[in-house]
Amino acid sequence: MNNTEKYNQAFMETFELKAEQLPGLEYQAIPAWDSVGHMGLVAALEDVFDIMMDTDDIIDFSSYEKGMEILSKNYNIKF
Repeated sequence: MNNTEKYNQAFMETFELKAEQLPGLEYQAIPAWDSVGHMGLVAALEDVFDIMMDTDDIIDFSSYEKGMEILSKNYNIKF
């Protein structure tokens, strides 16, 4: 499984979504992506990529695409 697949899987499992629902997805755009869901997603991503995200990155993680940008730039994860 490549990094994009791992990333997508974390979103799909956390929020019970299909892959085609991910592009353009933003924080609080769906009921499941509330503050509790956000922390569940962060925990899933930290486990999958074996990282520990900084508080600022967690706060800035506002969409599906922004998450990829943060992980690429700050944690050297290639998508």
